[in-house]
Amino acid sequence: MAAFATASVAALAYGFLYSFRGEGPARAVLKVSGIVILAITAFAAGAPWLLWAALAASAVGDLFLAGKPERWLLPGMGAFFLAHVFYVILFWQLGEGAGWSLPVKAGQAVLVLGGAVYIRWLSPWLGQMRLPVFAYGAVILMMGAAAIALPPAYLLVTIGALMFIASDSILAHQLFCRPAEAPANKPASYAVWFLYFFGQAAITWGLLHPAA
Repeated sequence: MAAFATASVAALAYGFLYSFRGEGPARAVLKVSGIVILAITAFAAGAPWLLWAALAASAVGDLFLAGKPERWLLPGMGAFFLAHVFYVILFWQLGEGAGWSLPVKAGQAVLVLGGAVYIRWLSPWLGQMRLPVFAYGAVILMMGAAAIALPPAYLLVTIGALMFIASDSILAHQLFCRPAEAPANKPASYAVWFLYFFGQAAITWGLLHPAA
């Protein structure tokens, strides 16, 4: 519990105090610290290696995106792509074929079709980033579909995964659709960061402490 509280404090401090500041070592360290604490906690707790590896890859992605997005976006996306691959494998292993009920399949269909429509809608703004975004969108939708199929004991994990997808959806709109000269959209930026971090925290907590 103490580790999750510490990680949350670091995430709140970054979100409210540093997220709109310019580049710098302090900003980068604070941005990655919350996820790093979650990764260390998962490792120390003996969690499946896929969990702490996904968190570690996410921390690398955060570090890249703490710099200028136009320079480090592709490496950051690559790190998060790897994190989602780890999550897909982990969630599929935990699901063990439990997700064949009609409500689960309906939820997966809504997620995947809705995500595909959103990505298609984004495509005119993507330019040279079209293929990387399509690939990233495919893997994150696979991650969400696998999370929806998890047993009820992992409901918090499913919620966390959907929060992660919501964060990336808002971020994509901010990166590709908002004019470069437009002022910062603070509510959207807060939503991106806090949905992302607390989604990851929910995934970690839910995997370490599945419901009875």
